[in-house]
Amino acid sequence: MPGLMPMIGLQGSANGLNQPNATIAAPTVLQSIQSTPGSLALVLQEGQQFLHKNAYTKGQRHGMHHQHPNKLSTASQVAGTGLPSNDTHLQATRLTHVLRQVQTVSNNPNDRAHQSSNPTSSSAPAESSLPTSLCPEHNGTVFRSASGITYETVCAIDYINALLRSTTVNAFTDCVHECDIYNFNLHKVTCVAILFAQAHADRDPNCYLKSSILHPSAASNNLEGAIRYSVAQSAHLPVSGTTAGPNPSISSTSTVSQSSSPHLQSSTVPTASPSSSGTVSPPGVTYANSKVVIAPRISSTKLHGPSVNRPTTQYIEYDPADSVSLAKSLLQVGVNGDLTTGYDISPLTGVLEVNLYTQNALAPLSNTPHLSRDGGRGGYVNGQHLFLFSDTGSYSSTILDQNGNFLDFVSSSVAVDIGMNALSGNPITLQDGIGEWSDNVGRQRGFAPLTQGEEAYNIAMQGQGQRYAVWMESSIIPLDAETGLIYAPIVYDNVNVVTRAAVFTYTGNTILRITAGGRGGPVAERPVRKLFDQDEPEWGVAGGLRSWGPSGIGGTDGRVYLFGGVTGGMLMARVAADSIENRDAYEYWNGGSWSTIMPHNDSKAFFLEAPIMDIDVFYSPRYMTFIAVYLTIYADNTFYYRYLQSNSSIIPSYAPGGDQHYDCAEALLHNQWSDEQVLYKAKAGLSGAFIYSGGVHLRYFGADDITNGGSRMLLSWTAPTGKNPASATSEYQIVTAEVDFA
Repeated sequence: MPGLMPMIGLQGSANGLNQPNATIAAPTVLQSIQSTPGSLALVLQEGQQFLHKNAYTKGQRHGMHHQHPNKLSTASQVAGTGLPSNDTHLQATRLTHVLRQVQTVSNNPNDRAHQSSNPTSSSAPAESSLPTSLCPEHNGTVFRSASGITYETVCAIDYINALLRSTTVNAFTDCVHECDIYNFNLHKVTCVAILFAQAHADRDPNCYLKSSILHPSAASNNLEGAIRYSVAQSAHLPVSGTTAGPNPSISSTSTVSQSSSPHLQSSTVPTASPSSSGTVSPPGVTYANSKVVIAPRISSTKLHGPSVNRPTTQYIEYDPADSVSLAKSLLQVGVNGDLTTGYDISPLTGVLEVNLYTQNALAPLSNTPHLSRDGGRGGYVNGQHLFLFSDTGSYSSTILDQNGNFLDFVSSSVAVDIGMNALSGNPITLQDGIGEWSDNVGRQRGFAPLTQGEEAYNIAMQGQGQRYAVWMESSIIPLDAETGLIYAPIVYDNVNVVTRAAVFTYTGNTILRITAGGRGGPVAERPVRKLFDQDEPEWGVAGGLRSWGPSGIGGTDGRVYLFGGVTGGMLMARVAADSIENRDAYEYWNGGSWSTIMPHNDSKAFFLEAPIMDIDVFYSPRYMTFIAVYLTIYADNTFYYRYLQSNSSIIPSYAPGGDQHYDCAEALLHNQWSDEQVLYKAKAGLSGAFIYSGGVHLRYFGADDITNGGSRMLLSWTAPTGKNPASATSEYQIVTAEVDFA
C-alpha cells in the first residue's frame, strides 16, 4: 500500500503472578526482587510460564493449533494462578512487555560472553566466580550477572552527574543485581553501570546506580564498578581511573589516511556502535578533508532485482488464551480512538523471544509459509539489516504454478537480510524470525504490537472489512548503538467487501522501539499507545534523522529530528534522545525559531519544499553535508536527490574539528538545498503500476557506505506485480539497486 503521505495520521498494572506454592500480588513480587538478590531470573522464568499460559494464537482461532510435547504450559495450570478472570490479560500484557525487554537484553550478542580486548578474559564467567576483592588486580574482567547480563569491571572510576539511585547492599554482586532490577522495573535499560564502595560495606549507602559513563573521573581503588559490556564497548571509554580521558571518537588522535578519491584525504574516526558475532561490524567513519561542501555526483547504478524469502523452520509452541471481548457498542464502523488509548498493549501480538525459558518449546513448522507483503523500508539495528513490512499475508507453500492456501493476515512483519547479497550486486535474501510465527503452519503474530482494543476489534470485525493497523512507513531512525525507532501511523482501514474499495484513515501515530540480534528475530516495543493525534501533522510518519551528540555515533546524547509531511513539503520537529516518549518535550520549527507550539497542517515552515511521498535525509562525511533522497507523489518511478548547500563544510560535533556545542542538524534550517536531480530511475512493477515505499538502507555497505564516508548506497522499493498474492510471484516484490557516487 502506498505511503500515507498522498492520502491527504507496560502500561497497566498486574494484580498477581503465579509463584510456586503461593499466589502473591505483583507489587510484592517486585519488592521481593528488590530485596532478594538473585531472584530476578526466577521471576522471569515464572513470568514466562505465566505469559505462555495466557498467550493467544490465530492458529487456535482457526482450529489449527498443533499440540507439542514441549509446550510451555497447559490450560489446567491457568487455574492455579489465583487471578480473577478479568485480570488475566493485564497480567499477560505487563509480562509480555517486561519479558521482551529483559529477553532482548539477554539475547543481544553484545551482551553475551565473547572475545574481549582483555587478554585474560576471552569469555564471561558467572559472577559467582568473581573474587571477593576486584580492584585493582581484576580491572577489565568480563562476567555475567545472575540475570544473564554481561558486564565489565572497572576500577578507580566515578561517573559524574549520572546517579540514578543509591542503596545499601552486602556485596558487589548484589549491587549488580540492583542495576538489573532497576532496568526490569522500568522495562528499559536505564542503569548502565554500578559503583560499589568496598571499604564502606557497613555504611549507608554503598551501591550507586549510574545512567551514563560519558564523564569519568578518577577515584580511589576502593571504588569497584561494573559497566554493561555493550555500553562499555560502544563508548570506547577507559576502564581504569589512571587513564580516564575523553571519548576517542572525539579526540585529537584520529588517524589520517589517503582516500581513493582525489578530494578525500580524510580523517577516520571509530563509531560508537558495538559489533556482533556473525554480523557486519560497523566500520569507522571517513571524513573528507575539505573546508567546503562537495557536490555529490552519480557514477553508476546497478539493479539487483526482487528479494527472495527464506522463512525460518521453527516456532514457539504454547497454549493460547482468549482475546478480550468488546461491548457491542464498540463494534461499530468508524474510528474509535478509545480502542487505542483506553487499552493496554496486547500480548497476542509482537515477536516472542527465544531464550532460556522458551527454547525447549521450539517446534518445527509443518508448512514453509509463502508470504506476500507490502512495504519494505528498514535500516540497520545492532549489526543487522532489517526490512520492515506493512500488510503481510501468509499462505501455504506454493508449488510451481499451484497457488498456496490463505492462512492469515497481519498489518506488519519484519525480516532480516541474512546473506548480505547486495554487497556483491545480487538480490537480497530475507528471513522471518522464529518468534514471528503464531502456530505450526506459518500464521504470524504481527511485528508491531496492537492494543487489546485494536486486536479485539480486528478479530470481531474480520470478514466485514474493518480493522486497525500499525504500519511502518519510514526508514528506521537510529536511537543508540542497539535501538532503532519508527514513528508508525495507526490506520483505520474500511474496505467495501463487495467492490473492494478501501478508505484508509490516519488516526494518529505511535512509537516503536526496535531491537535486534536475538534468535527469535527483531522485536518492536510500543512504549506509548498514541503519541500524536489524528488532526496534527504526521510527525515522524515519513521518518526523521538522528543528530548524534558529542559522544559520537551510537551514543545516547543528542537529538531526534522528525519530518512532518504536509501538502507541499516537510515540516520539522525535534526532541532530546532521552525524551522521545514525552509528547511535551517536542519542539517545532515555525520558520524562524523553535517553539513548543505545534504548527497546523497548513503550515509552510518547510525545511524542504517538494511534493514528497517517501524521504530519507542523512549526513554524508564524504561530501561534508546532508543529502535528501525521495520519491514524489507524481508516480514517476524516480528517486530524486538534493544536497544541502553551505558556505563551509558541515561538521558534526563528534567529528575531527567539530564543535561539541553545535548540532549540525540545525544546518538543515539555515541553508538552501541544491536543485533536484535524478538519482535512480526504477522500472514499474510487473503490473505496470508505479513503485512506492522507496528509501535508502543506510550503513549497508559498511566502510564503503555513503553514510560512513564511502561511495555506495542501497535503494529499495515496492513494485506491485498484479499477481495473486498466493502465487509464487506474490502481489508485491521488494526490489533493490545500488547507486555509486563519484
